[in-house]
Amino acid sequence: MFSLFLLTFMILLIALIVMILASLLSKKTILDREKMSPFECGFDPLNSSRLPFSIQFFLIAIIFLIFDVEITLIMPMIMIMKFSNLIYWTITSVIFILILLVGLYHEWNQGALNWMN
Repeated sequence: MFSLFLLTFMILLIALIVMILASLLSKKTILDREKMSPFECGFDPLNSSRLPFSIQFFLIAIIFLIFDVEITLIMPMIMIMKFSNLIYWTITSVIFILILLVGLYHEWNQGALNWMN
């Protein structure tokens, strides 16, 4: 019983020493303003945070998320093709892809994909 306690204590002590050494060795020794500041999408975080921000970044992010989710919905459709009724599968797939294409055309028509606004 005592040897089990001693073994556990030794393992914890070694782990603590390794963590302390890793923390001391990984410290940044050169304090540089650029390295110490957080990276905020190319904007200087030390200036005022109330500067006008382009809504174009948010629109592109939303469009990316929509088409990212679309891929996660199309992949299972391909996998279940051999297990389902082919006519229903085709109708569902065509309607889903048509909705996505109409949405893409609408975004393109509204100018959300044009960076020169």
